[in-house]
Amino acid sequence: MTYVYPVVSRRAGGVSIGVNLNPNNACNWRCIYCQVPELKRGTAPAIDLAKLEAELRAFLQDILYGSFMQAQVMPEARRINDIALSGNGEPTSAREFEQVIELIGKVKADYDLPAELKLVLITNGSLIDRPGVQRGLHRMSELNGEVWFKLDSATREGRQSINNTKMSLIRMRENLRLAASLCPTWLQTCVFHIDGISPAQEESNAYLKLLDEFLQEGVPLKGVLLYGLARPSTQPEAARLTKISQEWMDAFQAEIQALGLPVKLNP
Repeated sequence: MTYVYPVVSRRAGGVSIGVNLNPNNACNWRCIYCQVPELKRGTAPAIDLAKLEAELRAFLQDILYGSFMQAQVMPEARRINDIALSGNGEPTSAREFEQVIELIGKVKADYDLPAELKLVLITNGSLIDRPGVQRGLHRMSELNGEVWFKLDSATREGRQSINNTKMSLIRMRENLRLAASLCPTWLQTCVFHIDGISPAQEESNAYLKLLDEFLQEGVPLKGVLLYGLARPSTQPEAARLTKISQEWMDAFQAEIQALGLPVKLNP
């Protein structure tokens, strides 16, 4: 399939239906931990909405009523956890983003799916100021949607080093406020060693200060998705990156929770 792919999770006991709007491996950022091979700078190609709909319907039909999961050890893995717009680049760079959300809503309504089934957008947040993206987020909120907004660093130097972006912190703040006002929003933060060194204390302090400022402003964040390296990077910096210790993750989680934000930890 071009756009739709399964992610089977035995731990979660189900399937996440992935929707990849960047089959050309193009993204406007280049995160050094990214697993996408042959990643290039760019935007999503034109989306064939009819093909996307046909693939999504065929996949749902098979997973609900067909033979897709027969080879799996756990029969309960037929349960669908969510539909997630992620893939090989920044999904909101697709000009058809709003139409894609409407399409998913239409297809969901035609199947016997759990009412609590989530629609998740995994995004770097850089394009949320686009009107079409905002309309898509508003529609997502009506479809039990969630935004996972990338925030790996709260300093200009850290964002340039980790995400290779020159997007300003001012614009990031504005876009995060927008996202949270339109759809339930989690921050997603990846932490790791670079050359065997943990994130500097200045980085951690800046991150915690930023969260505290958002809370003081009343920005309705749902919490933080804090995670470590799970798959090998395919970027030039891959050899420099290693998993961070459980102790460091636990301590950082506690500091975030002390501010009053829930944390979901996946080391």
